[in-house]
Amino acid sequence: MTGQASLRITEIFFSLQGETSLAGLPTVFVRLTGCPMRCRYCDTAYAFQGGTVMTLDAIVDKVQSYGARHVTVTGGEPLAQPECLPLLSRLCDLGLVVSLETGGAVSTEGVDPRVITVLDIKTPASGEYERNHWDNLQRLRAHDQLKFVLCNDSDYQWARDMVRDQLLAGKVSEVLFSPVHGQYPVRQLAEAVLADRLPVRVQLQQHKLIWGDEPGH
Repeated sequence: MTGQASLRITEIFFSLQGETSLAGLPTVFVRLTGCPMRCRYCDTAYAFQGGTVMTLDAIVDKVQSYGARHVTVTGGEPLAQPECLPLLSRLCDLGLVVSLETGGAVSTEGVDPRVITVLDIKTPASGEYERNHWDNLQRLRAHDQLKFVLCNDSDYQWARDMVRDQLLAGKVSEVLFSPVHGQYPVRQLAEAVLADRLPVRVQLQQHKLIWGDEPGH
């Protein structure tokens, strides 16, 4: 493995995409190990450490073995490992629909323009608001997506005002509002979005509705 580009990987698995505009589609997930943030609602703390070092060749071979059209690179925080960038490009070169789920604390500079970047903006109640890398908003492309994970009504109001003040709905293909599973009632969020006529997509985590918190789904 000496001299070969590699990444530390927590898991590679085949499941249904549970979020974003691609929800419900069969997708290969490549979960990288490690994250600089500690969000209060994190549901993938098992990816903070450990993992297995894999070459980019091995990762690409594993992804291709599932025969799927869609692949999502996630974490942890995938961009915390520099070799994530060439992995994204290699996956795009295969003609796959590649999405990147990033927590927003690391710069998205250098991400292949073919990638659908799903940028998570940390809200005040997340505990990691101060870690937002605000320059990432300037790098968004029309096919990218913005995600707000909301803990309560105060988070909703903050995100609503940000969407309106910065005209975010016109900068990306989707603005996603996701209630923290089991904490912020989705009906409460849905009614607020309707009352405010907000141009966002309210999303549930489909994989949790199907498999709960079981890793590998």
